[in-house]
Amino acid sequence: MDEATIQGVVEVLRSNWLASGPKVTEFEAALSASFGSRPTRVVTSATAAIEIALQVCGIGPGDEVITSSQSFFSAMNMIVKVGATPVFVDCDLDTRFIDLAQVEAAITPHTKAILPTYFPGALGDISALHALARRHRLRVIEDAALVQGSYWQGQPIGSFGDIATFSFHPNKNMTTIEGGAIVVADEDQARLVEVLRFHGIERLPDGTRDVSVAAGKFNMSDVSAVIGLHQLRQLPALLAHRAELAACYFQHLPALPGLRLPPHGTPQQSWNMFNVLISYEQFGHTRPSFRAALQEMGIGTGMSYEACHLTSVGKQYGYHEGQFPNTERIARETVTLPLHAAMTPTDVQHVCTAVGHVLRPA
Repeated sequence: MDEATIQGVVEVLRSNWLASGPKVTEFEAALSASFGSRPTRVVTSATAAIEIALQVCGIGPGDEVITSSQSFFSAMNMIVKVGATPVFVDCDLDTRFIDLAQVEAAITPHTKAILPTYFPGALGDISALHALARRHRLRVIEDAALVQGSYWQGQPIGSFGDIATFSFHPNKNMTTIEGGAIVVADEDQARLVEVLRFHGIERLPDGTRDVSVAAGKFNMSDVSAVIGLHQLRQLPALLAHRAELAACYFQHLPALPGLRLPPHGTPQQSWNMFNVLISYEQFGHTRPSFRAALQEMGIGTGMSYEACHLTSVGKQYGYHEGQFPNTERIARETVTLPLHAAMTPTDVQHVCTAVGHVLRPA
């Protein structure tokens, strides 16, 4: 948060227009330009964006949505919330891209959409994903929360395809404190998003209002939007800094059997997280003991992500351990190392040295 951003917030506060207003409109226009002029609407979170995207696609009770079990819980939760059934499949061990062969095998007459989650650092074959969806006349809702600034075949994620959702949570590539965006293919869908994000209200010709569909309230404030405008202008520099930090990880992490790094060298892919897989027993550790050892050295870590099909919600649909080996291995072994805007290459080298120290052969 630089001084210009802080001053922008002050100006909004002094304007007396705090809820959705001119800064939201300006932010949406700037985002749309970054997505190849596709209609873009902002909401209070990426979770809200996924819920609205499902509603835009007309998905509800009796419908099935195929999604990867290796994802944050929001995709699963919103599928369940709209009354549909989540159908989980596995992912690639390195890219974590949804397994398209399993997707095709999981399609039934009740399938209405595919909801893949994209991971930073590498993308799978998105063209093949969309081709599969077209063959089966399915919608595609891209969970792009982690990859703003990534490109596929020279095009920014969000600038093509069906519907894409993005996150502006503080741990993402840019932030509005809390917030998200939904990118759609045409203005008719954009107008539907506007209805669905604000109580289902439509204004009638006589100036009164009607509620055409029961909907929630997910409109972004101008305070958040002005932060987003400043962050969007800084995004190229923020992404370049993250790429520098990721390159430093690849350069300095020790080459140890049992330590698996994410894919390396994919062009034009943003870095939001740096996840490694560790065979802890090989080093005489459990994941909790490894994380605790780093914490004692002043290094915080995360776990991204648990297997959705093994959550209590997932098990309600008949899923069990052993079904998706790549997802389950990632859930067991993954550790998210620090990667954020305030870090320096020296910080990364410190983390790498600490990881090597903790993982020295037992």
